[in-house]
Amino acid sequence: MAVAGSASDATTAPSRPIVPPPRRGRRVLKTLLIVVSSVALIAAVAVFYVRDIAPYESTDDAFIDGYVTVVSPRVAGQVLRLLVNDNEQVKQGQVLVQIDPRDYRTRLAQARADLAAAQSQLQQARAQVLVSVAKVAQSQASVISAAAQALRSGDDLQRYQAVESRAVSKTALEQAQVQARSTSAALNAARSAVRGAQAQVQLNEAGVATAMAAIQQAQARAQQAELDLSYTQVIAPVDGRVTARSVQPGNYIEPGQALLALVPRSVWVVANFKETQLTDLRPGQPVELQIDAYPGMSFKAHVDSLQAGTGGRFSLLPPENAVGNYVKVVQRVPVKIDFNEPVPQGLDVAPGMSVEPRVRVK
Repeated sequence: MAVAGSASDATTAPSRPIVPPPRRGRRVLKTLLIVVSSVALIAAVAVFYVRDIAPYESTDDAFIDGYVTVVSPRVAGQVLRLLVNDNEQVKQGQVLVQIDPRDYRTRLAQARADLAAAQSQLQQARAQVLVSVAKVAQSQASVISAAAQALRSGDDLQRYQAVESRAVSKTALEQAQVQARSTSAALNAARSAVRGAQAQVQLNEAGVATAMAAIQQAQARAQQAELDLSYTQVIAPVDGRVTARSVQPGNYIEPGQALLALVPRSVWVVANFKETQLTDLRPGQPVELQIDAYPGMSFKAHVDSLQAGTGGRFSLLPPENAVGNYVKVVQRVPVKIDFNEPVPQGLDVAPGMSVEPRVRVK
């Protein structure tokens, strides 16, 4: 019983109370945890800034750009056929629009007829040259004959004049004088005929040159008519997608009128960076591109070049800063960024789309 009583006393004895740590120690521990957490957060932010922000320059003022080719006709006429649809992919040399060719076929036939007539005139002018050359030879032969007759008549006159007046009658002497003058005049006339024939040769040769020039003009007109006929087929100058089509079958179109535009797949990015961001920006630096149309996708690129002037300087109405109410505004400079690889075929990346580039400058 005594033993049992001892055990009961032992179990019912009150336990020793736990004394909590002083409040000052808890405050120190809490402050220490806050300091450590703040230092860790500041260190993480600093690492993030040094690694992911400081080495980069970025902007949201960036867009896809590309060379848009406006297709226009070179001749006027009515649209006979339209061979493409909106947003259709076309190849270089593909016929896009067919203009009614009948008027141009008629002009080509007329030009070819004019060319044939000019060639005929050239043949005629060359034949006239041959005739005039023959006349020169004939005139020269007449000169030789007239010279012989004039020589004989002169010799006869000298013989008559050399003998005594009693041996030759006065009538015979007068006849010899008349014959000498007549043959001398005939000789002069023959010589004049030679000069006239030679002048005619020169004139006919000039006619040949004129006919040849007329042929060249007719050939030029025929070639132009052939070109105009070929221009009735409006073809694609480059590969691209049909965009902004404004032409319809039956429309009458004029040279230089915009019919449609072709947008090629070769594109790049124009990013408008603030002038304060250009300190360390150089051509060749790597760029990460995020296209708004394809979130979650990243494209590798590089800086190609910086425009030699701000965007405002080349705008339609450049700002005039030489005024009294001038307020300084941070200017933006267009920077051309090229893709490292062609854009995948499955992605529709077109001029005007928004892009966010990140350029590693350090």
